[in-house]
Amino acid sequence: MIHYRLICDAGHDFESWFRDSDSFDAQAAQGLIHCPFCQSTKISRGVMAPHVARGHDPEAAKLREALDALREQIVENTEDVGDNFPDEARRIEDGAAQRRAIRGRASFEEARALLEDGIEIFPLPGGAREGH
Repeated sequence: MIHYRLICDAGHDFESWFRDSDSFDAQAAQGLIHCPFCQSTKISRGVMAPHVARGHDPEAAKLREALDALREQIVENTEDVGDNFPDEARRIEDGAAQRRAIRGRASFEEARALLEDGIEIFPLPGGAREGH
């Protein structure tokens, strides 16, 4: 996986993950990447300065530990609703379900639709792990 900073032709700055550089190139050429702000499909890569840990990097280790601790706290204090996340988040927002902290899975499109509708969500640090 590769993380890119992206810029649309209107100057909006955002980020996304791709399998590899070729995946980004193919998706961009087909107009499959949309700016989350203006929906433009004219997207280019921005300048990024990646951090590559070499050997034992104490700062990178501290960041990994902090992300792991944050992820653990979130997992311990939320209900896993799995693939029902988008629907359950909407039910909570609409008052049709009890307000509570939930986590689960959503496609990029589902997550974007939730955000566009004003429903606050964020990706869980550390990605999906077995049993969570």
